[in-house]
Amino acid sequence: MKVGLNATCLNDRPSGAKQRFVGIYSELIKCLPDTEFVIYEPSDCRIGSWFSGADNLSVRRTPISSEGRLQRLMSGFRYWGPALAREKFDFFEDFHLPLTKAPTGRTLLTIHDVRGVNTGGHVFSRTAYKTAISRSIRAADRVITVSETMKEEILHYFPDTPISVIYNGLDSYGFASITESEMVAVRQKLTFPEEFLLAVGHFEERKNYSRLIEALSILHDRGQRYSLVIIGNDSGGKTALEKQIQSLNLSGYVKILSGLSDLEVRCAYKLCSLFVFPSAYEGFGIPILEAMAAGCPMVLSDIAVFREITQNQGIFFPYNDVEVMAYEIENSLTSIVEQERLVKYGKERVKDFSFQNLAAQMVSVYKD
Repeated sequence: MKVGLNATCLNDRPSGAKQRFVGIYSELIKCLPDTEFVIYEPSDCRIGSWFSGADNLSVRRTPISSEGRLQRLMSGFRYWGPALAREKFDFFEDFHLPLTKAPTGRTLLTIHDVRGVNTGGHVFSRTAYKTAISRSIRAADRVITVSETMKEEILHYFPDTPISVIYNGLDSYGFASITESEMVAVRQKLTFPEEFLLAVGHFEERKNYSRLIEALSILHDRGQRYSLVIIGNDSGGKTALEKQIQSLNLSGYVKILSGLSDLEVRCAYKLCSLFVFPSAYEGFGIPILEAMAAGCPMVLSDIAVFREITQNQGIFFPYNDVEVMAYEIENSLTSIVEQERLVKYGKERVKDFSFQNLAAQMVSVYKD
């Protein structure tokens, strides 16, 4: 069997899509040693270096950049036809829109979310996105998505789509192997307070950080001087958050960090008092798995996919209600029994998201 992977949309920037790709396909390449895998990497990132020591893996460098939608489209238009005609894949997997369909075998499309259809943006951009995703779904032989919640949403907009769910995953060893000295060094380097709330995710509107900061301000007005650390890269919302923090006189209590190493992020989870995930929309929610693996309690916005991941075992608040958000944060910080319950549950639940399990599910998709 021969499998092609179009990874030209990925680069070194941290993302859930990158974590999923490396985790699942590292295991898949190992558990299918007689299958030939071919990774197509972009011109601006050596994706092949993410995988090592696999005799059944080869890499094709393309002229396609991971950035710039129009540039990617034009470069791909010239490249893919001749490139795929030479290979004759049994399966060709695509991870972005518009879909590149292989002339042989089956073409699979992974979709992380469909927020471009129903949230924000100009009417023209939503229409263009819906057209692109509709055509891509019709052209794919199978769609793979990351949660049952997202499957329902896709089927709502595009009925009769052949679709399979394979969750995002996590390698918990990266959290279990952290030493006390590493945590001390990270705390000192990043000047973390002794106790703090933690939020993780890129700075963009749907992450709902503005309401989290409002909730923090409410707690401060009540005399609860909690600190907050937000870790993420800027996707257009960082400046507005900084202005909000300053206007609410929270500059000494809110720390915004970007460009951290994997170790530093993992230590932040293990050092925090409470993880808060206030998002208004997610296709999955990898930080929930990270908090579980780190053994820290959490409070989450009440959206369907977060209830799915936690099997309704979490503590939830309406993402648009800052008063309830503030209440649940304070209640979670003061309830030792609830903290212990959440930590115990999380350590067991995160095992369901191992990349070995997810790779086995991918093999089932191939067989199906």
